[in-house]
Amino acid sequence: MTAGDTQATRPDRRIRVSTYVIFLAFFALLLFITHLSFLRLPYFWDEAAQFVPWALDFYHSGSLVATSVKPNIHPPLVIVYLAGVWKLVGFSTVATRSAMLLISAFGLLAAFLLAIELSQDVRGMPAFLAVVLLFVSPLFFAQSMLAQLDAPAMLLTALALLCFLQDRVRLSALACVALVLTKETGVVAPLVFGYLLARERRWGEAGYFLAPLAALAAWIVSLYSVTGSWAGNAGFAHYNLSYPLEPSHIALAVGRRLYFLFVADFRWIGTIAVVTVWRHGHLRSRAWQAAFLLLAAQAAVVTLFGGAVLERYLLPVMPVVFAAIAAALSLFRVRQRVAASLILLAASAAGNLINPPYPFPFENNLAFTDFLTLQSDAAEYLSHWYPRATVTTAWPLTMELRHPELGFVPRRFDVKAIPNFTPVALDAANWKNTSVVVVFARYWDPPHSFMRLEPVRWLWGRFYGFAREAGPEEARGFVPFALEQRLQRRGLWLDIYVSPQAPRGPMQVQTAAAPEAGEWRRTTGIPRAESFYAPRPGMDSRVPAWAAPAGSTETPRCVRPVRLATAAAARWLTGPDPEWKLPETRR
Repeated sequence: MTAGDTQATRPDRRIRVSTYVIFLAFFALLLFITHLSFLRLPYFWDEAAQFVPWALDFYHSGSLVATSVKPNIHPPLVIVYLAGVWKLVGFSTVATRSAMLLISAFGLLAAFLLAIELSQDVRGMPAFLAVVLLFVSPLFFAQSMLAQLDAPAMLLTALALLCFLQDRVRLSALACVALVLTKETGVVAPLVFGYLLARERRWGEAGYFLAPLAALAAWIVSLYSVTGSWAGNAGFAHYNLSYPLEPSHIALAVGRRLYFLFVADFRWIGTIAVVTVWRHGHLRSRAWQAAFLLLAAQAAVVTLFGGAVLERYLLPVMPVVFAAIAAALSLFRVRQRVAASLILLAASAAGNLINPPYPFPFENNLAFTDFLTLQSDAAEYLSHWYPRATVTTAWPLTMELRHPELGFVPRRFDVKAIPNFTPVALDAANWKNTSVVVVFARYWDPPHSFMRLEPVRWLWGRFYGFAREAGPEEARGFVPFALEQRLQRRGLWLDIYVSPQAPRGPMQVQTAAAPEAGEWRRTTGIPRAESFYAPRPGMDSRVPAWAAPAGSTETPRCVRPVRLATAAAARWLTGPDPEWKLPETRR
């Protein structure tokens, strides 16, 4: 197939609807099984800070513009979808995560069909490798369950591109309408498709892609009429439009985008394969030209606009990346193809559990579940022993303790916020009228992190506002209270300091996210976090603080590792139960 090929010369291969249903059911089953142990996790960062409160606003009042949090330019389609799900089955984290997993299952199906469409001019069945690479990729595996915009945008981007390549222009334009009402950066797709059709002088069909632009414009006008700002708020516009356009910021953002797309998770192997076969005249058809143009345009937009430079912004075009890698590898010899495929699969799968030696957004892999586990354990501990205490801490725990609907606490806490845990902030903190202080790791900082190099730290501070935060031992020197509890999990830590005058009293805890949280934890056998006891004066040093303060008769949790090891050995001898195979259990 050459660049000039059109859809008219391509044979029409119809597929039964039942075939689509079977593949969709398989992808959905695969996603739900592998994410089963995460369904009760409370909401994470942007979920809790923006999208879930916004969806609750619409759920309760029907307002498309957020009222409980600052509104911004993000369109409301996913918000409407979540509110609709909650109307049907009730509000819960299980319902939310299940709803997002269903969207991700459709996304896998769309990515699979797109890979088939793109790979018609190569031998074999590379689409299967493409969809498996997407499924095991850390970014997709994590984002597939999060109530954010990028997984739905991936589904609609793949669907719009698929329909465009199949010459179903009206359906492609309709998918683009849904796409721009899901995420504003999705406007790239209709612009690219309209340009390609105009270049082929198909003016009438190119006009269909004006509809997505009109839909996005209508949303912006509606937003402006309510907020007085076309971006929802001035701070959002500055952070995502003005600030990212500094030349030095652009240079660093370009480097990060190129690294993630073509190097991270051993994708450099696939990059070499794609470049090699492209130089020999492959992957140059009209379909691939359209796909690569869309990939480049999307990457350029999220590089030039967006202060955070989050990797999840690239998720909508990752199906194109994996389809290209799979198609390129199919042109190599069998041994080379098999070896490269196995390395890519193993590296991607390992990336879900192994963190890189530099700071990264926790939501890029399953590290966000470790972070949430520590936060949830700390919130449960405070709710049980210090429900009437005034807690001093930093975001996001401040938000989690103030809003029971997020699933961390059963009732609102009295919280005093500090901006961060830098030595300067801790030194300036006012500890009066505070009875509990919680300090924790807010970013990934392993012992051999690149961020420990002074030039790298300066660079990140200059362009991303990075400020080194105190470690557990350094923070201990600033807080005037005794360390009562230290929680650790896979390189992350959280310390709880308690004043001798703290109002203490145990109470039964049932979080909004998991009414049966305690029972669920016992039945799954999944350890939440390692607890290291630091006794404070007046407490029985023989009893771990997590298990109980002085005088309590509850079973100490220090014996849990022994119980878990014994249970694991018994299961190994008698045969594993299905839940032992889940990712959270393996962690």
